[in-house]
Amino acid sequence: MYPNVTEMAPDRPVKKSNNAAYLDAVRRRDSAFDGVFVYAVRTTGVYCRPSCASRPARPENLSFHATPAAAEAAGFRPCKRCKPDNQQADAHQRAVERACKMIRENEVPLSLAALAKAVGISPYHFHRIFKKITGVTPKAFAAANRAERTNKQLRTAPTVTEAIYAAGFNSASRFYENANARLGMTPGELRRGGDGVTIRFAIGACSFGPILVAASDRGICAISLGDDPDALLRDLQDRFPRAELIGGDPKFEKTVAEIVGFVENPRRGLDLPLDIRGTAFQQRVWEALRAIPVGRTASYADIAKAIGSPAAHRAVARACAQNPLAVAIPCHRVVRKDGDVSGYRWGVARKHKLLKREAQ
Repeated sequence: MYPNVTEMAPDRPVKKSNNAAYLDAVRRRDSAFDGVFVYAVRTTGVYCRPSCASRPARPENLSFHATPAAAEAAGFRPCKRCKPDNQQADAHQRAVERACKMIRENEVPLSLAALAKAVGISPYHFHRIFKKITGVTPKAFAAANRAERTNKQLRTAPTVTEAIYAAGFNSASRFYENANARLGMTPGELRRGGDGVTIRFAIGACSFGPILVAASDRGICAISLGDDPDALLRDLQDRFPRAELIGGDPKFEKTVAEIVGFVENPRRGLDLPLDIRGTAFQQRVWEALRAIPVGRTASYADIAKAIGSPAAHRAVARACAQNPLAVAIPCHRVVRKDGDVSGYRWGVARKHKLLKREAQ
């Protein structure tokens, strides 16, 4: 098995016995060796990945190095075409993607040691890398994935107990420990479509037009912008078809005023609890959105990479479109890869206006 670049010391030399295999890999531009070594060209002073598409140099002009750091210590600079100095980050990304796939495909939770061993990284480094790339620990990622599976089972299984065991829990007590935090409501409430949940709401006005604010006993569960107040209310009713909706509460007006002030000036922050209800994937996307600073933007691909699912940029776009909390979950800060402003649940014109205001 070839050494993993993550665990290799920066100045570790390449064994000469490997040179023939490495030279053959360079000739074939074999991407399987990316992260195993880099090769340097003495005549140009540049070092490359084995898969680099640059014109091959004479074998006598090549030297092999275990890491980009080792090549740079020998006086070589990174190739601008294949960017070999980024290959460690690429290797980390691939390792995390593989671990995420394993977590999703296994109903029984995998230990940190098992995941780390599977991707060839020590548990300590794996935990640090996983959190850096996805924003959550492996344990939290697994919990969110199980919550999503449970959510689906609760909607289809004949009983709550059957749903619990179908989702991979080995006991009901383990499930109920943090059920409310995982689902946003109790298992019974979820099965009944929100029946028994009380939601207070009010419709006000801001510089973007009508605004609807709604809150459950856990926190703000809806911030909606639009042109038609009645349409905003119908949307809330569709989201919580069996909940008890209460409007015209004088005490709630203070909360609405605070939300309006935040929408007008996001830099002031929002010091109110949020009741974010969605699938595990949606919540991962929404958490990544909340990490985008005011005045900055990110692409859908950036968010997909941040949550450890780089191929899921379309699913990220759908999660943005399903965001229930305008501005509080700043999906307006997500743009196309070319920087162009694309769709927005509450209107592209509002998205332009929000971004322009925040850039000032």
